[in-house]
Amino acid sequence: MHWLVLFSLVVLSGFNSVAGPPDFRIQPVPAGKHAVFRKQFTQHVEVFGIHLFGTAGTPPEKLRHAAIIMAEYLDNNEDGKPDNPEVLVTMVRLNAFLVMAENERAMDHLDHDTFQDAGFHHGQGQFATETNPGGRQFDATLEEVLHLITHEGYANTYPEIFGERPGTELAKCLDRARGGHFRRVPRRYPEAAWFSYDDRSCDYGCQCTEYLYWAITSVLGAQEARHRREEIAHEWRLYSRELVSKKDPGIYSLITNPKYRLPTRLPDGVYRGSKKK
Repeated sequence: MHWLVLFSLVVLSGFNSVAGPPDFRIQPVPAGKHAVFRKQFTQHVEVFGIHLFGTAGTPPEKLRHAAIIMAEYLDNNEDGKPDNPEVLVTMVRLNAFLVMAENERAMDHLDHDTFQDAGFHHGQGQFATETNPGGRQFDATLEEVLHLITHEGYANTYPEIFGERPGTELAKCLDRARGGHFRRVPRRYPEAAWFSYDDRSCDYGCQCTEYLYWAITSVLGAQEARHRREEIAHEWRLYSRELVSKKDPGIYSLITNPKYRLPTRLPDGVYRGSKKK
């Protein structure tokens, strides 16, 4: 048996026999290696071994919501067990984590070196102000949590497929979507491009992450509302499953391939796996 599969079984066996499915209770930041987060965070919740931290000013219900979305993405069929054990093992091995601050200014004021110096390099940030469970505004949790899963989990578990660098299967799809191979954000994208993210601080790897998010969530139905299509038109044009499948069959085939066990339904903020044995 491949060592990664064996390790996955051991790790998941530990989760199921000791901790079981997540219960989403907000707890103090734990001791041990995560104690370094106590200097800036007061809230903590764990989802299948992935740790989420919230500052004192973060509404607890919003941190809890991020944890629920994390569980729904990782355990998309909600049977109480992660759908892709290998991806989860990778994330746990890398100490992947998510931090939530009350707003962008508060996030900018965090001392990120504190936990990076302690070996925590694989994190994702999220603002409570962009976390909108059940609200009229788009819920950025669907984006930020998925970024953590694909950037740390899938890219490192399947480096030749989802790796965020030129030459991978994901990168080939990205180049087609942008109308060419651009190591830096071009001043103007080709007219035929359907992905045209223009943030110049977003390097090639970042573009891979953003592109994969748009493709997955469009296939899952997150981008179809008329007001949402208008909001994103400057950046992304394939807002539905039908458009992705017809215009971008390469990425559609990749993200719907059952081998990779990516989500097949959009998280709705209600995780039912905790009720199953």
